[in-house]
Amino acid sequence: MLAFAAALVTPVRAIAWADTDLPAVKSRSAVVIDAETGAEVYSKDADAVRAIASTTKIFVAMAVRAHALDLDAYTEITPTDAKSAKGGARTRLDLGQQFSNRDLLRAMLMASDNRAPTALGRGAGMTPDELVAAMNEVAKGLHLKRTKFTDPTGLRGNVSTAREMALALHAALQDDVLREIMGRDYTIVESKDGYSKVHYGSTNMPLRAKKWDVIGGKTGYTEAAGYCYITAARFDSRELVMAFLGADGKQTRFADFDRVATWLDHGAPGAKIATKRPARAKAKLDVVASGRVPKE
Repeated sequence: MLAFAAALVTPVRAIAWADTDLPAVKSRSAVVIDAETGAEVYSKDADAVRAIASTTKIFVAMAVRAHALDLDAYTEITPTDAKSAKGGARTRLDLGQQFSNRDLLRAMLMASDNRAPTALGRGAGMTPDELVAAMNEVAKGLHLKRTKFTDPTGLRGNVSTAREMALALHAALQDDVLREIMGRDYTIVESKDGYSKVHYGSTNMPLRAKKWDVIGGKTGYTEAAGYCYITAARFDSRELVMAFLGADGKQTRFADFDRVATWLDHGAPGAKIATKRPARAKAKLDVVASGRVPKE
């Protein structure tokens, strides 16, 4: 059970759009959720179970943090990590080099380096199988019933829904360490002996573009999943979490975000809830993990 404060909504300001106008999202599944109330603002097949690719990695981060990962300790990149990353995008973490666990989190969450997940699991005292089990425990703890993991990288297997991934990102962003990392647009990761010095730019293009107040998120791609993007952004001091799964093009997911952001900026006509803060709030209500207010 996730509890959010449910607020009284006010009418949106008059704009040129019709009340029935909604953003023309191209991703196969999408959702926009108010981070404070848990209420659904927009959805498109939000409960369809889909492959989630490297958006998986926010669960790796939550799992190792729950297992008291020492951020300042160093972990060596091993053949196990190389094997786990096989079939994914080019890695920049050299075999035999040691990196701080904090930097491995940066490499994984900002640039999706596929050698980082199992290395982080090992840094937290877990084998790859134990890491996957811990990721499933995180999902269970968040009451995400359609989220399942079989692989720590997201290259093979792993499914969820747009709604559950948005809620998972909301949970991850409550961790100040993860929030700070996912909010970075650039970092330098250096090995313990100074041999490797890697410059990473975030794959979160709207964050880097700075057109909108993007808080942080994660991208992903596999052939099975399509192009995926989960993110949080702030509009008029209101935080919203979003998920776009199954886009056909690399830029389509980011264009979907821009379409939604523009719609929100114009008052979100036709939204399930208005997005402007009220002068006063009603009594608090509990919201289940589906993002809906339960019936009495």
